[in-house]
Amino acid sequence: MSEYAPAADVAVTRAAIDRLKANMRLTIKGKDDVIDQVLICLVAGGHLLIEDLPGVGKTTLAYSLARSMDCVFSRVQFTSDLLPSDVTGVAIYDETIKEFVFKKGPVFANVVLADEINRATPKTQSALLEVMDRARVTVDGEAHPVGSPFMVFATQNPVDYEGTFPLPESQMDRFLMRLQMGYPRAVDELEILRTQRGGYDGIALNPVVTRGDVLKLQALAQQVFVEESVLDYVLKIVTATRTEAEFRAGVSVRGGLALRTAAQARALVRGRDFVMPEDVAELVVPVFAHRLGLARQTSDALEERRAVAAVLKRILAAIPQPA
Repeated sequence: MSEYAPAADVAVTRAAIDRLKANMRLTIKGKDDVIDQVLICLVAGGHLLIEDLPGVGKTTLAYSLARSMDCVFSRVQFTSDLLPSDVTGVAIYDETIKEFVFKKGPVFANVVLADEINRATPKTQSALLEVMDRARVTVDGEAHPVGSPFMVFATQNPVDYEGTFPLPESQMDRFLMRLQMGYPRAVDELEILRTQRGGYDGIALNPVVTRGDVLKLQALAQQVFVEESVLDYVLKIVTATRTEAEFRAGVSVRGGLALRTAAQARALVRGRDFVMPEDVAELVVPVFAHRLGLARQTSDALEERRAVAAVLKRILAAIPQPA
């Protein structure tokens, strides 16, 4: 990370990001901040978890992103009776050739919507562990690469809803960021009510970038310069979570790398070839909050989520940003 990304490439990248934003705004009303975070996650090459109430536009957001990128979109409705093979695929014996043939599951796409992921059992949830980490599925000892680019866009209901199975820490750690959408403003909801569209499959969006463009964005993000003082700032934040009495355990090494990568992507989305301390600070909560839990017991998941965010903000306030 000692070299800056080429300025011409950064300019082209900013233009592509602006086209994506404008295209997604056609269907996602009044949520520019959420669109920004989604694009940061995409450019960083990460996976996204959105935890919110049903019916606020989570599926529409994922579909709009996939259509804007001219990518293959796949949706899996997670339920309690869903099997791991329903997600990844299964080997079926073919009588004509007298051998097993792998039939790909819905995870073989570019943007995979794991809808209501916490309604499936932990066994089925774990089917995503390998593919989210290695972008491949291994069946009977043979590895099958999935689409490229590849992004899991998971939604979940609040974990204290009936019929939900909380995601284990190892699964949560696979997600680069966790976001909430929230209700739209009244003026934006009124515009939504005026539309005739009832479901996401009625959305008609033209792609504004290709899959190749997305791969270039992700490669360029890795070249965004991170100065030593900014890396030290990241480390101080990570270390503070490990010594914070309010948390059961601190952020892992994977979490620290995730924050650095997300900050590089944010800088690129903002049209810069270097990371600023504000890039790091703005992403601490969406990148770290879902990786942390309170040391004290609480029966309200929403209360815990807010408490974790509050502690992270207190940690940020106590650590001065580098000049």
